[in-house]
Parts: sequence; structure tokens; C-alpha cells
Amino acid sequence: MVETKKIEYGTTAEVFEAYCAFDAALAGKRPAVLVAHDWSGRNEFAEKKAEKLAQLGYVALALDMFGKGKLGKNNDEKSQLIQPLIADRALLRKRMLVALELLKNLDNVDTTRIAAIGFCFGGLCVLDLARSGVAIQGVVSFHGILGAPNLAPERIKAKVLALHGHDDPMVPPEQVLAFEQEMTAAGADWQVHVYGNTMHGFTNPLANDPVFGTVYSTLAEKRSWLAMQNFFSEIFA
Repeated sequence: MVETKKIEYGTTAEVFEAYCAFDAALAGKRPAVLVAHDWSGRNEFAEKKAEKLAQLGYVALALDMFGKGKLGKNNDEKSQLIQPLIADRALLRKRMLVALELLKNLDNVDTTRIAAIGFCFGGLCVLDLARSGVAIQGVVSFHGILGAPNLAPERIKAKVLALHGHDDPMVPPEQVLAFEQEMTAAGADWQVHVYGNTMHGFTNPLANDPVFGTVYSTLAEKRSWLAMQNFFSEIFA
């Protein structure tokens, strides 16, 4: 049976709220997964992903990158929420590391088996977590932004899986190639799975704006979720 709870963290001046999901019927410590939300904020989409992971037996924590209660209702608001973190990737990395520590401190988490997944902006977040050199088992980016931060490169210890739509206008093929070269230079164990005839936001049923470049794909969603599960079977073995 999946149980959920909200957890406040951060400081008095800067309060965040995570959403934790886990199967209460499972005893002992188990693998855990951070879930990084898209540019909307820690919304129902991120929470449902955490619940799906809990159904698979993981402790899942949907983190909060913007602050408690901060959600973008339209593209302008969403852009305003992500811009400070896009402009300051050191701050983005710091918030990811704080959320990781929160996950590690949960009683039912096996700290030797931790991964992170993220969607769109959240894909960038989990890739930057890996770029920090932190010793977790792996990260998975779903239609994430792939551009490298303007920070000193670290040797990447986490295995990396990027799940990408070939027709994503926000991440054209030359950026995918640059990402592959970056990962190789950082010594990462990396994979990129590219789905043909697929645009940005392919896991989100609400993505229906081909002019903007976001279109849901039932097939790519299924393929990418299965790819994540296969990846977890490897890294948590």
C-alpha cells in the first residue's frame, strides 16, 4: 500500500516542501529515487511519478526547486520561476544536493542505492546533480535540457541515462552531440536513447502545443519508463 507525506525542509527564510511516496508494506531499507519536477514546480505530475515509483518498491521523493507553494500557471510564470536557477547553476546544484541529503536521512532509505529522475527542467536538475560528482548510482533525464553549466567540471560517478525526442526544438541534435562529448570527457558511463518523431514533453499528457514544441507521445512515454526500469535493474543490482 502506497503512503504519501509532505516534508518541509530548508531554512526559515527559504522553505521548500517535498512529497514522499513509499510502500508501507515493505520492511527495511530500500532503494530510493529523487524526482525533479518540470518548470511548473512540484505539482501533481511530479507527485504521481513518485507514487508510480513507490508502486515499484522504491522510496520516492518529489523535491521542490522553487519554494513551498510556488507553481507556474502559464509559460510566463514558469519562465520566471526557472530563470534564477538557469542563470545560477551553482544555486541549482546546491538545491539538488540539499534535497538529496533530505532523501538520505529518511529512515527507510538504503543510502547505498540512490538514483534521481527529472522531467524537462528537472532533467537538467538531475544531470547537474550528476555533474557535481556526487556518488549516487544513476540519474535519468526525461526530455531534459542538456546544456552544461559554466562550472568547473567534476568527474561524474553516477551512471547517466538521457531519454530524448529527436524532434525536440529546445534540444537540437548538435546539443545532443555536445552533451555526449561532455559526458565522455567527464568519464561518465552514459547512454542517450533518442525517440524518432518525438518532441519535447513527451511524457506529459497535457503537452499539446506543437508550435511551442511540446507534444505528448503515448509510445515514447511507455518506452522511456521501461528504459528507466531497465536502468534501475542494472544500477541497483
